[in-house]
Amino acid sequence: MAHSSADRFDPRTQPIAVFDSGVGGLTVLHELLVRLPREDFVYLGDTARFPYGQREAAEIERFAAEIAEELLRRRAKLLVVACNSATSAALPSLCARMRQTTLGIDVLGVVRPEALRAVAATRSGRIGLLATPTTVSSGAYERAVSAVDPHVELHAVPCPTLASIIQDGEQFDEQAVATVRAVCEPLRLARVDTVILGCTHYPLISPMLQRTLGPDVTLVSSGAALARQVEHALSTRELGWPISDRSRVDGEGEYRFLCTGDVEAFRDLGTRFLQMPLGEVEHVELARVEAVA
Repeated sequence: MAHSSADRFDPRTQPIAVFDSGVGGLTVLHELLVRLPREDFVYLGDTARFPYGQREAAEIERFAAEIAEELLRRRAKLLVVACNSATSAALPSLCARMRQTTLGIDVLGVVRPEALRAVAATRSGRIGLLATPTTVSSGAYERAVSAVDPHVELHAVPCPTLASIIQDGEQFDEQAVATVRAVCEPLRLARVDTVILGCTHYPLISPMLQRTLGPDVTLVSSGAALARQVEHALSTRELGWPISDRSRVDGEGEYRFLCTGDVEAFRDLGTRFLQMPLGEVEHVELARVEAVA
């Protein structure tokens, strides 16, 4: 969707858009709110179609394109894909789509920042990955890690149910403990010293993962690394909130929420993920579009 030349506005004062298949991306939004307090944000959770983790890549590409169109209508100045499955399956298509817009919106995903941080953290050169089956089968993390250091070994473990267990709010029951032990066992046997949390839900159970993997294993999540990349993108594109706006020097920006599923469920669950008040949540129906080849 392109804006007309007559539709004049200052892109610096437009929101940063963040989306995920559910509420997991709120762990990324939390880091963005902390690191970039003056910016406005709009977050869209595609909860009606959660989870993405076992869907086909072509289907996820279409979902991502539909979400991007909705966020463009809300005049986003930057698009953050806070979903590992969507980043792995749809980032190239999404970047191509955004390049066709009048503003040439930048799209940032979670895979590369995590790969960079994991390679920097490992001492042994053996890195583990916990992620959804779609993310693992895409090979996105293998390519990202190899691009940074081809000598690093990546041991990937698909976790088909872990995100759903966490989203259902059952992260402390015996089923969750058994699931965590099962997915961590191959990584313990591989003697990895760094583990990438390849799903934005997983930071919520990082204490359980740390206990199972051991205190000497470094856990790498996407939030902080991606927030730094967003900060750099705003700076290089000169899209940061105007310094001349005195109301934001010591003040804070606004953040708002959209979801495709049940609004009350999103609010109740989202507060736990964001660790901040959510306020009003708007229900949206996404228009069907096709991904750009």
